[in-house]
Amino acid sequence: MGLFDLFGRKRRMQPAEKEEDDTAKTGAYSGMRAEVTTFDGRLLFVAKLLGVRGETAELHQYSEIEIEEDDGPIHVRIRGYNDHERKAVYLEGVITPRPKNVWHVEELTVARVGNDRSFFRLTTNLDATATAFKGEAAGERPCKLLNISVGGACVGSEYEYQMEDKFLLKVRLLEDRPPSAMFCQVLRIIKKDGAGYEYGCRFLELTEEDQEKITQNIFEAQRKKRAKN
Repeated sequence: MGLFDLFGRKRRMQPAEKEEDDTAKTGAYSGMRAEVTTFDGRLLFVAKLLGVRGETAELHQYSEIEIEEDDGPIHVRIRGYNDHERKAVYLEGVITPRPKNVWHVEELTVARVGNDRSFFRLTTNLDATATAFKGEAAGERPCKLLNISVGGACVGSEYEYQMEDKFLLKVRLLEDRPPSAMFCQVLRIIKKDGAGYEYGCRFLELTEEDQEKITQNIFEAQRKKRAKN
């Protein structure tokens, strides 16, 4: 039985509910990274949304998950994060496989645009280091990576940093892959009741290749985590 048999073939789409202030056009989201899920919540793959023209587009798959390419269309949710608007974008559409990990999208609609920052956010508790290059916190310090997304991370530390401080975060997201290094800036500080701090950080100066590697590592870590549950 193919994957599309498990989740059902194309069904009649209902008009997506839109928030009153949602005036977004689908074309504004071309180039956006997105996770593609079935309507029962199963994560299929991670992709880049490209070639958006009205209700049609392409999804260029990042992840290595094998999906049957000989079945019919499937109705999916496509969730991404728009860097310009700094908002999560929820789309719906019907996808059909094409060669070389490309998926054709039809009936593409915007379901919702909101402030959800959980785009590809992976909850973790990984040992990491933060290296600041100036100020009282200069030097390499141990820390914990508490969660990570393609746009930023939450870091736990016993050491005090200030708003807008910058440091180099190094962490190994997967045991069988090299450590990742991200230049971060502190945007939010939470002082813990016991001891230490939690820092909400955004990534700075990431190249397209860096962003793709982080996305792939997060996706693979999510897949392995779900497989254990």
